[in-house]
Amino acid sequence: MRRPKMLAIAVVTSIVGVPAIGKTVTPHVGDTYEITMIREMAQKSSDDSTGSSFDKDTIIERVIDVRDGGTEIEYDLPKSPTNEEAKDWKFPVRVLRPQTGPLQLLNRAELEGRVDKWLRAAKWTRDVCGRWLFSWNAFRIECDPQVAVTTIETFDLSEADLRDGAPYQEGGALSTGILRKQKASAEGETFVVQMDADPDAVRRMRAESDVAVSEMLQKPVTIEAALLKRAEETVSGTISITFETGPTGVVRRRTKVTELRTQTADGHSTTETVTQTLERRMISEPVTS
Repeated sequence: MRRPKMLAIAVVTSIVGVPAIGKTVTPHVGDTYEITMIREMAQKSSDDSTGSSFDKDTIIERVIDVRDGGTEIEYDLPKSPTNEEAKDWKFPVRVLRPQTGPLQLLNRAELEGRVDKWLRAAKWTRDVCGRWLFSWNAFRIECDPQVAVTTIETFDLSEADLRDGAPYQEGGALSTGILRKQKASAEGETFVVQMDADPDAVRRMRAESDVAVSEMLQKPVTIEAALLKRAEETVSGTISITFETGPTGVVRRRTKVTELRTQTADGHSTTETVTQTLERRMISEPVTS
């Protein structure tokens, strides 16, 4: 039996950062955007073995209401999603984006009902919630509606105020970087920043992946054991991010390149490059009289 796909909840080997809240444009009811995330990975080992992967996910963002408390937004899959995507219970999801603070889930009860239906269709009980499964990719079986908010946050292009010389922080980086303006024109500006990767963050991320894989293989290991094993690795690398803005100064594309070099205790080395591109474009706007 084919199992439902859990969009954007796969075992990954890149460092995922949480963008800061920053510059936005005034929203209008009916504004609709297409947000696309592309993730490419290339890996090469000292024994000349290679590997690569490519993933692409798209969601639609639509402004439903603008009020004093913030902006109500609906996120959904494209009009013609794949059969696997159509089984994702998290969409559509409605949230409130307040002036300050985190996103607030608005249709929790609706999502709870879809989770129950989704589990019944897969002939699962809630005992499977939180477990890892492998179909065409590895994913965790999530049953908490709040995970829908976590998913759409990975598609967020809100960023800190972009200006030459400004400090910038990224999850998985060893220290704060400095933004540098690379290009400016009537169409927009380009900013770049580079930081060293945090080896401990990389090892923890990989250890968590090891725990998930061990669960799928029914040979579970503890996070402590996985961390101890990963501590034998020497890790170094960089995180480079390019921001491209539109004429209004709002980020329209964010390209993050993570390059990691890993050497094991026996001298085996691996170089991994992960490129994540997040792009947001308007596909519909309200008609003004």
